[in-house]
Amino acid sequence: MTVSEQTRRLRKQGWYGVKKHVKTALSQPLLHPLMRAVALRSPGLAVRRLPAPRSLREVRGHVTEAEFVMLRPDRCEIAKEMYWGGGTRPDPRDRFALELVTRLSQDARVLLDVGAYTGVFSLAAAAANPALRVLAFDIVPPVVRMLEANVVRNRMQSRVQVRGFGVGDPEATMHMPSADRGPALPSFYSQEMDFANGVDVGFVSLDSLTDEVEEIVEAAPSDAEAGPAEEAGAEAGAAESAVPSSGASVVMKIDVEGGETEVFAHGQRFLARFAPDMLCEVLPGADAMGLEEQLAPHGMRFYAVGESWLEERERIAPEESFRDWFFTTRGPEELRGLDIDVR
Repeated sequence: MTVSEQTRRLRKQGWYGVKKHVKTALSQPLLHPLMRAVALRSPGLAVRRLPAPRSLREVRGHVTEAEFVMLRPDRCEIAKEMYWGGGTRPDPRDRFALELVTRLSQDARVLLDVGAYTGVFSLAAAAANPALRVLAFDIVPPVVRMLEANVVRNRMQSRVQVRGFGVGDPEATMHMPSADRGPALPSFYSQEMDFANGVDVGFVSLDSLTDEVEEIVEAAPSDAEAGPAEEAGAEAGAAESAVPSSGASVVMKIDVEGGETEVFAHGQRFLARFAPDMLCEVLPGADAMGLEEQLAPHGMRFYAVGESWLEERERIAPEESFRDWFFTTRGPEELRGLDIDVR
């Protein structure tokens, strides 16, 4: 992406300078209640695009009975969605994708959140599984700072590690803005972009994380970290394996704005070792054939993510209506056994 293309996209996102002022007006105490009353009675209106109250500092989210907190809905797009959705994501596809990762993480040891943004997947999964360890990656310094603040607010510092670099080509670096000047924290920056001012941000290969994740997977959680079910099992004398008895020990969420082939190109050893369950955003125009060639040797099956279901496909077909895909070695019957609807 050229500098001029980046500039046009940033200006468009900010409504060519008007968005900040409109959001400020609609978030004020006098106007916001009126806007909210009208918005909630307007079918088809994308309320998640509307601002949250200026005075609101945090929102509480909930997924599969797990609860967590996200800060600054006035700055964070996901926290703002949670506000409008009453604690959930308003778009049914986004909501189901979050539920899917959270559900699978309940039986996993590790979640790799690649392109974590402000951490909604990390926070929900960690809240649902007290024994889970999360490695959360993002390349945008202001976003990383908000991600760290969310982890601290939820008291998850010992279980969620925030890393201010990307996963992809280990030889790559990019220049990212360090200041937070836009109307919202950016959620679309990618490895292809470069900025004139800012700080250098690097990348590590997925393969380079293999040994670290191996150590986490093999280490059984301590009694202090175990959840109620695990404690009950221990009292009954049940011995638990460090690796879950069924399913993947590693879950991944990948949202890197078109950089997923770089993640997998430098992650073949990792995929061969763990065969993780993976939710991956695949945008229109993505290299579907390249993805298939990278994933097929590891026995991965391809599922398009719908509003509340998975749809198995023989081929990966990037399209606007199915932006999220689920890659796994699990077949439809095994997924249905986990109460996941597969069509």
